Amino acid sequence: MRALVLGMVALLALAVPARAAESIRLGLLAFGTVQWEIETLRAEALDAAHGIRVEPVELAGKDGSAVALLGGSVDAIVTDWPWVSRQRGMGHDLVFVPWSLMTGAVLVPADSPIHSLADLAGRRLGIAGGPLDKSWLLLRALATKRHGLDLDTAVEKTFGAPPLLSQQMTAGRLDALLTYWQAAAPLEAKGFRRLVDVASIPAELGVTHAIPMVGWVMRRDWAASHAATVTAFLAAENDARSRLCAEGADWRRLDLLTKAADDASRDRFRRGFCAGIPKAWGASERADAARIYAILAALGGPDLTGSSPGLDPGTFWPEVSY
Repeated sequence: MRALVLGMVALLALAVPARAAESIRLGLLAFGTVQWEIETLRAEALDAAHGIRVEPVELAGKDGSAVALLGGSVDAIVTDWPWVSRQRGMGHDLVFVPWSLMTGAVLVPADSPIHSLADLAGRRLGIAGGPLDKSWLLLRALATKRHGLDLDTAVEKTFGAPPLLSQQMTAGRLDALLTYWQAAAPLEAKGFRRLVDVASIPAELGVTHAIPMVGWVMRRDWAASHAATVTAFLAAENDARSRLCAEGADWRRLDLLTKAADDASRDRFRRGFCAGIPKAWGASERADAARIYAILAALGGPDLTGSSPGLDPGTFWPEVSY
């Protein structure tokens, strides 16, 4: 009888269609490091293992990501929380979930006479992003604290995309370069020297905890109504990170994304990626985020903050804490 019942259950299971997995549409930039993680997640079917379906939507740039999220054509993008605070002040109820601590670095040629931020005065400095880039504002704050130097007026600035600036740096058209960590790694492999690690700046400015500047950003109403999907996605994402950072992890399949050409480059990318995984995110970290926001606001002003001179208290999704 038990065998008959089990057989009937099996037949019923075949007859009743399985409930479709909930999907989450991720707006991704072609050059973003988050692509490395999502590629791993999908290649190993970690989304299916957690009962969801990840749908990557490739977007052209940061502005395109913002439009896609606010317009509802994607469910989540990766960007920074100061932008979320600004958008909240404009009436867009967005929330932030931390993703990475990694930011960038200032590089100079190995034989450069530049050995301090003060030595940048009068030099040609490439800056990845724009005038309101958070790493640039933090670097300005550090130069003022250390040397009383206003980098904004002291250097010859060139803003641009990381690949173009890397080419200019290699060609000798720049004396120093502030760029994202993944763009800095290949240059360091060529012998360029790190002058400043942006991730270390907040501590020198009086911020105690390591704060992830970038993370997943969603519309609060969508996140609240799809809380189980969000939780499952974050669990799948954590599994992908664990596999990428496991001892002996094979990063060769990511070569098309990382542009790595040898094991040394792969190891450099792996170490940088894994070092960026946040270790803690609680009340203390959120309080320090407000301190960083105040530093950025003092330099970026309304162009950065909009109508939110202080960090909006609803910026961070309260369901995530570790």
